[in-house]
Amino acid sequence: MKRYEVIAIVKTDLTEEDITAIMEKSSNIITDRKGVIAKAEKWGKRRLAYEIKKQKDGFYFFIDYAGDGSIVAEMERNFKIDDRILKFMTVTKEGAVTREGMEAEVAAAEVKRTQIRIETDNTGANRDEKPAGDARPGRPTFRKTITREENTPKGE
Repeated sequence: MKRYEVIAIVKTDLTEEDITAIMEKSSNIITDRKGVIAKAEKWGKRRLAYEIKKQKDGFYFFIDYAGDGSIVAEMERNFKIDDRILKFMTVTKEGAVTREGMEAEVAAAEVKRTQIRIETDNTGANRDEKPAGDARPGRPTFRKTITREENTPKGE
């Protein structure tokens, strides 16, 4: 198995259900051909660098998966047929992977997402507390230590 990433840009006038349906169709192609999906994300609406099919904005989505070359060929064939997809790009990542390694990576990512969700829920409850001194929440505080060389005039 090889590791692949695909980024696709769809029209922005599509509904959330349409975008989800396109992503699910791509995911089904991968899983039906015995591939493993590591990550599937919606990146959201962004301004395009140049006009594509008379569109100035596009909605980006990303899928990271492992599988055979036949999966890539089938996904790209479906992307070319679908008029809602403005542009897509599939990239091969370095190194071969195993199904077990990919499943372990997916499980680790899920645990990390759960931890982040729990931490954000806990910090949301503590927002009412005032930070001590000049510190603002979510920002590191820095202090400069003045050394002897910085404190003496340059001519001496």
